[in-house]
Amino acid sequence: MQYISLGENKQRVSLKEGILKGLSDDGHLFMPEKIPELDPEWIKKLPGLSLQEIASSVLWPYVEEELNETEFRQIIQETFSFPIPLVNLHGNIHVLELFHGPTQAFKDVGARFLSRLMSLLHPAGDNKMIVLTATSGDTGGAVAHGFHKVPGIDVVVLYPKGKISPYQEHQMTGLGHNIHAIAVDGAFDDCQRLVKQAFNDKNLRKKIEITSANSINLGRLLPQMVYYFEGVARLQEKREDIHPVLCVPSGNFGNITAAVMASKMGLPVSRFVAATNVNDVVPRFLQSGNYDPHQTIVTLANAMDVGDPSNFPRLFDLFQNDIDEVRRFLSANKVTDAEIKETIKNVFDRYGYVLDPHSSAGYIGLKREIRENEQGFFVATAHPRKFVETIDDVLPRVAQQLREEYGPDFVSQSKKETMPASYNELRQLLEGIG
Repeated sequence: MQYISLGENKQRVSLKEGILKGLSDDGHLFMPEKIPELDPEWIKKLPGLSLQEIASSVLWPYVEEELNETEFRQIIQETFSFPIPLVNLHGNIHVLELFHGPTQAFKDVGARFLSRLMSLLHPAGDNKMIVLTATSGDTGGAVAHGFHKVPGIDVVVLYPKGKISPYQEHQMTGLGHNIHAIAVDGAFDDCQRLVKQAFNDKNLRKKIEITSANSINLGRLLPQMVYYFEGVARLQEKREDIHPVLCVPSGNFGNITAAVMASKMGLPVSRFVAATNVNDVVPRFLQSGNYDPHQTIVTLANAMDVGDPSNFPRLFDLFQNDIDEVRRFLSANKVTDAEIKETIKNVFDRYGYVLDPHSSAGYIGLKREIRENEQGFFVATAHPRKFVETIDDVLPRVAQQLREEYGPDFVSQSKKETMPASYNELRQLLEGIG
């Protein structure tokens, strides 16, 4: 298996080179040269397989040429070490809970997989490597915890100052050691722009080894396919012939790209729904055919506050860059803050289930699109505890229970570093660490 750049030069690399580079030499994303199709007989056995068995079969074709089976089994055991339960919310609506990892966010799986893969591909005795990543909320905590104290690797996380929750901020700034969390005076798109500038700075990359832990990195993207195999497996325990509708709250569009990749591998899925907040470049694109990024708008669902999704070129590539093909299998709709808050309250009042703002958007997106004769699930991407301030606005008693269950609110005692949205500042920082 080789990996090919989506840029004009179509650069081909090995898994190791793709993981350690993050982006191609011309600054584009890598994709597998082909999506392997799984044996239909194996697909039929999904309901009887464990999470780790599913993960092993799904991911092995992508790594088999560069890892031995013992190394691979160890990565699978350490990555998929917590449950991913499917819960029936009501009727034909289910929720796949992706928040049972150490930082209570779906990105724990990708960060754990990537950190363990990278430690094998880049041994500690080699030159120091810097993992540079931008976060709109949950990525930073997951990456920080995944790479904490990994020998030979320093992590620099850029996050938009004042635009993530205190809980999210603490998960990055409270670790220290090899983790450098930097608050950037700007929006997430500014953080993402700075990361891309660093990757495209050839002079810098001659001095320092840099890679990314954003979903632009293959090591983050690939393991996310496993979520959807697991969700369908648990749904098919009830009825084997179900081809569900899947709804994914979407910001950078990496998670839904992984879902589509899973379907290309043979996972039985009816169609996909991308639920965005008012940063709705993709819904507008599918409606008008004009891809028109805009400045990021700050919302309650901050991990989805992305004005120009980095992973959309991958998603588009999976549909042969044909908008009509995308429209046949994927719909997208935007959700407002008011709708998010109203839904959090209504779902709890009716079903006793607490949604975080992102999962609320996913519920709304699925409800809008699913038909009575269909089954479907949306993914709950973060525990509501991470957004207790929003829950407090609509369900104060529930918010208090969440605080008591997970301990008192904490204030990080670590030094919080800040910087302007300036590439010169970032370069100096990286050179100082490297």
